[in-house]
Amino acid sequence: MGVKGFVEGGIASIVAGCSTHPLDLIKVRMQLQGEPTPAPAAQLRPAMAFHNGGGATMALPQHHHLPTMAPPPKPGPISVGAQILRSEGPSALFSGVSATVLRQTLYSTTRMGLYDIMKKKWSPNGDGASLPLHRKIAAGLLAGGIGAAVGNPADVAMVRMQADGRLPLAERRNYKSVGDAILRMARQEGVKSLWTGSTLTVNRAMIVTAAQLSTYDQAKETIVGWRHGEGADSLGTHVAASFTAGIVAAAASNPVDVIKTRIMNMQKGVDGSVPYAGAVDCAMKTVRAEGPMSLYRGFVPTVCRQGPFTVVLFVTLEQVRRLLKDF
Repeated sequence: MGVKGFVEGGIASIVAGCSTHPLDLIKVRMQLQGEPTPAPAAQLRPAMAFHNGGGATMALPQHHHLPTMAPPPKPGPISVGAQILRSEGPSALFSGVSATVLRQTLYSTTRMGLYDIMKKKWSPNGDGASLPLHRKIAAGLLAGGIGAAVGNPADVAMVRMQADGRLPLAERRNYKSVGDAILRMARQEGVKSLWTGSTLTVNRAMIVTAAQLSTYDQAKETIVGWRHGEGADSLGTHVAASFTAGIVAAAASNPVDVIKTRIMNMQKGVDGSVPYAGAVDCAMKTVRAEGPMSLYRGFVPTVCRQGPFTVVLFVTLEQVRRLLKDF
């Protein structure tokens, strides 16, 4: 029974991850907005004033104030998607999809299977039904943390592959696949680099899993209780419960997701320094430079991705459970 939960959760997660990958890529690009990208230093020439004697002196402007230009508005998800299509082509929307498959295989399969096991172990009748909400949240926190630790290398590879297209050509990593990304990171940066941002990944996964799985179960039980009857546990119930779970998970996890994305994507400078000393430093620098709401950058595509992802995840999961109910 334990293995069955892993198989069902893994199949549903891979289907959901692949089908919503373009939305996830747009979300990552939006979360990196506001970060400086490597660019050549501007060369400035001073204005020179020549006098009759042939000498040259620096011409300094007197009492002139240049108008301050407002920063251009940040593009929304549709604009970001259109920009990717124009500059990188349609295939770019699936950059890093191999990493998504590996990530869902490692991370989501683990968390879904463990959550299913704990839910049944902790329920009074051993069937997972009528488990109190606080125990569902506890099971989600534990399952999400373990799953994230297992899947972190694929998560780092996915973020880097999705973000590569926004870098100048000379700065791109150009990973060929998730296997190439993991091997090159291990060789060039050390095996430890595969767990870059792992603390944030674990924290985010605990929040997402607890919010997503417990909300789905609770919402489904509530809707079934309202509707009663033979058709209560239907496709409409699954869609409504899963969409509610997606919104709750997106709202709870977005700030951690922004910091995680920036930490995983950071590159060393020519002097070997990195932009952020850690998660707290990244959060403080981001808020100082871009304001508190920058932690909710990419929230619209997060909801647009988390909503469909969660709907596809749980609808597929329910169908797979029906197919495998006799095994």
